[in-house]
Amino acid sequence: MSAFHAAVLVFPGSNCDHDADHALGSVLGAQTTLVWHKDGALPPDTDLVVVPGGFSSGEYLRTGALARFSPIMQDVVRFANSGGSVIGICNGFQILLEAGLLPGAMLRNESLKFVCRWTHLRVETTDTRFTSACRAGELLKIPVAHGEGNYTADERTLDELEANGQIVFRYADENGEPTAGANPNGSARHIAGIVNRAGNVLGLMPHPERACEAILGSTDGLKIFRSIMAARPVAA
Repeated sequence: MSAFHAAVLVFPGSNCDHDADHALGSVLGAQTTLVWHKDGALPPDTDLVVVPGGFSSGEYLRTGALARFSPIMQDVVRFANSGGSVIGICNGFQILLEAGLLPGAMLRNESLKFVCRWTHLRVETTDTRFTSACRAGELLKIPVAHGEGNYTADERTLDELEANGQIVFRYADENGEPTAGANPNGSARHIAGIVNRAGNVLGLMPHPERACEAILGSTDGLKIFRSIMAARPVAA
């Protein structure tokens, strides 16, 4: 079997592309390719698309709103619609929302301040290709760093996410309770990460690529990437 191949997108203003490239390539041994946002197509053997964190296009209009129109995003949408695995981290989550690959939108943090801190994510479901290496209810120690991570959606959409098992991660305290104090941005129902209905596109605000080596303070992010690599779905 050929090596697992992750395509990591690069936008003007990306600052976590090399972090993701290091975590997947150097730590986990995957083949990685940095893909410039103006490229027209993903590498043909792509198993995973990583839409990384940062400040794409300076976020001068709205988070993710300009990056959503980058040429590479047309192929990302095609890849996702064909069943390929896509993970959007922080700004990447915002881009996936703008691209319509995930429901909802992002608001400024409730505090109106940039937040950079460790959080605990409660795993709400292991029935996804992103969490199969986790236990239901397990707490993952993963950091956040964002100014607009306040996830919002109308009540009907939130109810549908709950009913369909699309809420994958919630912010929780050290006892596993989703509390206001554990929620770094005020997101609705303490949501930290969601998947689409098909279950192949994940968006989350915390940074698993920054929690893949013990020297950084946590290796819990490896469970997310190892889950994806173990699933290795084949896009049509």
